[in-house]
Amino acid sequence: MEYAVIMAGGTGKRLWPLSRENRPKQVLQILDGQTLLRRCFDRLLPIFDARNIIVLTNARYADLVRENLPTLPPDNVIAEPAVRDTAGAIGLAATILAKSNPDASMTVVTADQIIDPPELLQQALKDALKFVNDNPDNMITFGIQPTFPSTLLGYVKCGPSQKFPGCQNEIYAVEAFKEKPDEQAARNYVDSGRYLWNSGMFVWKAKTILANLDEFLPAATEPFARIRADWDGPERQQTLAEYFLKLPKISIDFAVMEKARGVHGIKLDCRWLDLGSFAALTDIITADRSNNIVVAGASELLDCAGSILITEDKGHLIAGIGLKNIIVAHSPDATLVCPVDQAHRLKELLELIAKNAGDSYL
Repeated sequence: MEYAVIMAGGTGKRLWPLSRENRPKQVLQILDGQTLLRRCFDRLLPIFDARNIIVLTNARYADLVRENLPTLPPDNVIAEPAVRDTAGAIGLAATILAKSNPDASMTVVTADQIIDPPELLQQALKDALKFVNDNPDNMITFGIQPTFPSTLLGYVKCGPSQKFPGCQNEIYAVEAFKEKPDEQAARNYVDSGRYLWNSGMFVWKAKTILANLDEFLPAATEPFARIRADWDGPERQQTLAEYFLKLPKISIDFAVMEKARGVHGIKLDCRWLDLGSFAALTDIITADRSNNIVVAGASELLDCAGSILITEDKGHLIAGIGLKNIIVAHSPDATLVCPVDQAHRLKELLELIAKNAGDSYL
């Protein structure tokens, strides 16, 4: 049986005040009224039955996810009781799937990515599932063809490629995972033609990733075993709350992928974006003639240029005069105003707000 797991636990602090501790970026309705989560779910439906799609999210977001995905079976939303990074989340999903279906194939995607055209990803997922079903000890990651030397993304170093029966895409041997590089290293990676951006998407057998976690992250073995034992019983929530907290807080790349054998990759030459900041909106929303990005039901701009103005409130008018390279983000109880080139300081601002105004605005 083939399953898809959507990782949807992040908050998206760099999109404050739209994204909040109790309302993460993946459920913001800023893409023509759609959410990132809904778009991700819809991309998977041509391949997976909705009954075979699982969403992993923070416990406080579980009801929001169910509301946003009404056709997803409610029990397919797995609420994590704490943040334990991707190794813990992926291991939890694999543990649940392997218990119900020992031969389960598992696709892992994230909810906050823009991928266009979706058909390109869908074919790559089909090829990856074919490959791991035929080669169950191996794992697939997906690399994005880089369009510039980014220092904000990790990279995957690819070796030789092969054609495999039943696959349209070539399958690459993965030689190494590289963390976020400095500018010169990023240029070298892109110029070499052998490096792809690390997308954070994977396909493998649930039992294979669990075997790798057991080998390379042994501290997770007992917690997953305890959760598995009680998952179908009355102690499920109590055991999950107790033992999920015992999992190491580490990414799947650090924990497994940088060490594992049999890692292969598929290259995606597509429009790809991790929507992690207001500046990223410039890559997915068409600017006006003055290079302004506006997401609002109504707006009036006079002599404004290079600015980003955004609200989810369709009945709220955003108006500006003489704004040059300014972000204005409006929510019902908080508004952010800052220069575009200062948006990276949002973490500092949120720390100040927490100190002086409390958590109610976070």
